[in-house]
Amino acid sequence: MTRDEKTCKGRRRGAACLFAVAILAAAPIEATAQQFSADLVARKDDTATVMGTLRVSGGKARIETTALPDGFFLLDAARPAAYFVRPAAHVYMNAMQSSPLTQLFVPVDPDDPCRQWQAMAQLSAPVDLSTWHCQHDGQEAIAGRSTEIYRIAGPSGLSFTGWIERARSFPVQIKTVDGTVISADHIRDEPQPAQSFEIPAGLRKFDPQALIRRIQQSDVWVEPPTSQ
Repeated sequence: MTRDEKTCKGRRRGAACLFAVAILAAAPIEATAQQFSADLVARKDDTATVMGTLRVSGGKARIETTALPDGFFLLDAARPAAYFVRPAAHVYMNAMQSSPLTQLFVPVDPDDPCRQWQAMAQLSAPVDLSTWHCQHDGQEAIAGRSTEIYRIAGPSGLSFTGWIERARSFPVQIKTVDGTVISADHIRDEPQPAQSFEIPAGLRKFDPQALIRRIQQSDVWVEPPTSQ
């Protein structure tokens, strides 16, 4: 018997007290971050293409894409941060515009997802906030899952519609301006190893801009001709 149960009996609160204990016991479970994996599949004109795999643990996500098989993306919506990690090359770097998936498939607040989406977009390139509009557009069931629909109108290339599953606080479907629908298919609720969302030890951060600056300062750099 737990201490809380003994206290309930001592105070003779009966079922009401036990009900309160049950609520307290359930609270950590509700607050515990969701953990799941899924396949990312793009569909357009009756053609389906596997884009990669997704893993999520709380506010962090890991995306492995078929387009960049030598590495994986690590996303942290709370910081926010987005990195592309290449273990074989022993380097990692800011994701920047490496993949639009890093701006779309991130953990969000179902009641205010625009904040996280906007923050991730800012990591890729500066966004003029006056050009960013986000609105709630009702609910819809996607593959039996209750979702909240949000429409985002942003600068060129950043407009999309997202379907967010409230239970997982995550977009399970995105529709881009060209009509492509990207879905998180075959969602599997399963524990995710914490190390899967960390940059492996011993990797150095690669800064492309620093490399360009070093080249510009070297003898091999040739200034481009000025336009006439």
